[in-house]
Amino acid sequence: MTRTLRRRPVDSGRAIAAQASAESSKTGGPPRRRRTSIGVLAVLVGGCLSACGTGLAPAAGGSATVPGPIPSGLESFYRQAVNWYPCAATDGMEKASGKTAQASASTTTAATASAQATATPSSDGASGATGTAGSSEEETDTATFSCAVITVPLDYANPKGETISIAVKKRAATGGHAQGALFINPGGPGDSGVSFAERAGNAFTPDLLSAYDIIGFDPRGVGSSTAITCSSDDDSSSGTAEPSASAGATASPSASGTPSAGTEPSPESSAEAASGGESYEEWAESTRQSFQELTEQCASHTEPAALLDHVDTVSAARDLDILRALAGQEKLNYLGFSYGTYLASVYAETFPGNTGRMVLDGAIDPSLSLAEQGLGQAKGFEQALRTYVDYCQNSAGCPLSGGTDAGVQQIRDLITSANSTPLATGDPNRTVTGSDIVAALSEYLYTTEQNWEPLNKALDQAINHRDGSAFVASEEQDSSSKDDGGGAFQAVTCLDYPVEGDKTTWAAQYEQAQREAPIFGNTAVGMDLVCSVWGHNGTRKPTQIHARGAAPILVVGTTGDPATPYAWSKSLAEQLDSGQLLTWEGNGHTAYGGDASCVNDAVDAYLISGTMPKKGLTCHGNE
Repeated sequence: MTRTLRRRPVDSGRAIAAQASAESSKTGGPPRRRRTSIGVLAVLVGGCLSACGTGLAPAAGGSATVPGPIPSGLESFYRQAVNWYPCAATDGMEKASGKTAQASASTTTAATASAQATATPSSDGASGATGTAGSSEEETDTATFSCAVITVPLDYANPKGETISIAVKKRAATGGHAQGALFINPGGPGDSGVSFAERAGNAFTPDLLSAYDIIGFDPRGVGSSTAITCSSDDDSSSGTAEPSASAGATASPSASGTPSAGTEPSPESSAEAASGGESYEEWAESTRQSFQELTEQCASHTEPAALLDHVDTVSAARDLDILRALAGQEKLNYLGFSYGTYLASVYAETFPGNTGRMVLDGAIDPSLSLAEQGLGQAKGFEQALRTYVDYCQNSAGCPLSGGTDAGVQQIRDLITSANSTPLATGDPNRTVTGSDIVAALSEYLYTTEQNWEPLNKALDQAINHRDGSAFVASEEQDSSSKDDGGGAFQAVTCLDYPVEGDKTTWAAQYEQAQREAPIFGNTAVGMDLVCSVWGHNGTRKPTQIHARGAAPILVVGTTGDPATPYAWSKSLAEQLDSGQLLTWEGNGHTAYGGDASCVNDAVDAYLISGTMPKKGLTCHGNE
């Protein structure tokens, strides 16, 4: 399924493109977040860690009072001591392990040094979530950050068995005194919340950053937590060497064409669909082979091996409740995008009494199957492309002409042509195929129309001059800002949904997708096939989530969202007993933190003061 990340433009979600994923496994590439011009967390350090009460303060000797009820058998996890160490805004984190999670204060210094030694500066570019508040330019973040690693059961059915670690990063409230902790998730599955926290200064409004400590975490199987690893190279773990397939929530495409958790269709398969290049049998066989290899790689390199069977979203939601308690929060206040909305929905269903103020932006409909999500997303991108074509033909320098249908056909012709004869670039060793063009289209459609002008120029060069240089430049810019999460995307998706159908069913879905979404259709199908090869499968069937007894939950839907179609947000808001829909009439993936001040103000009012927006509120454009 595709899942979505946020960044305003790009999010991640489960969905699209098994094939693209497979091909992209060679280059890797994760979901992305919206770029505003397209995605986190830290905490107070020093003495405030124990005095502020809003951060994951150490539970002295494991005896500190834990807010809220403690599930039976999990007392040691809810009362564990948490050792925080100061970390910079762009510091990476030492990869979590059972040992580091239980490290004593004496090892904190070493962990800090290791983290700082191996840290890789993160860029806000286009990485994984729904929108970016403030400037699109990366700015120096002077906020105070703290890092920690906590221990959780590998298998909640056996809490006395093996344990794994969850990496956490907190960004201290800029107001000096936080009113509480706000947990965040950018999407995926497979996107890093730790990285998202690092970008919080560019992703959230100043008012929100002033009011809350922002807490980001890498869910189990992801990033600096105990992670799914599909490569022997420690520097390219979790997803880089893996094909990522998606089908239903929102997967973001990578520059290489891999759906990244969170959000977009796969370019490779999309391009082939557009040109009618492969039969279902050919596509299915190549997909099967690619993912068989991936399955073997992940099984060989993931430690513990049983992790592949325990990275489901229900388990991640239970981890989140432990984090809530260790943060000293009676209620979970939460802001999530794309796949992050699914994680939050599951949390609210599992712990309704512990649910506080929740905002779910770019929602996934939990009642839909992988195939339904995949087709919905592919059609969403197809519609978004039509919106772009209209925009292009009403702007200067557009190479498309003749109305919407004619403009779309011109793009399809370009894709077909480039697949047959790749476009030249300034690099004699680099050409641009139709698959590359589809990947670029996906990336741009994750964003708002304020970011579409460069696509006009890229298409003009490609159509009128057979020059693909602009697409290469865009790819290079985008690839530098992505989080790795391909393996996690695979593993989480396949555990969250049962395999449905057979080769006859999948062939019919393939043909339907190509009819209804000629450019992005291939990316819509394949997750059931992929999960059948993956072999680590769940049994929990898609169902509505009501979260009876939970506090009001604000669902934000964007009418032109390609990765998590507006209908999904509308459906989730109706399912939730306490759900309320906020609509943004705009484009791109997710809304908060972007250009819509009406949305930003409404979300801030709820998270900061508890004031829900007027029922039925619809925000328009940049208002």
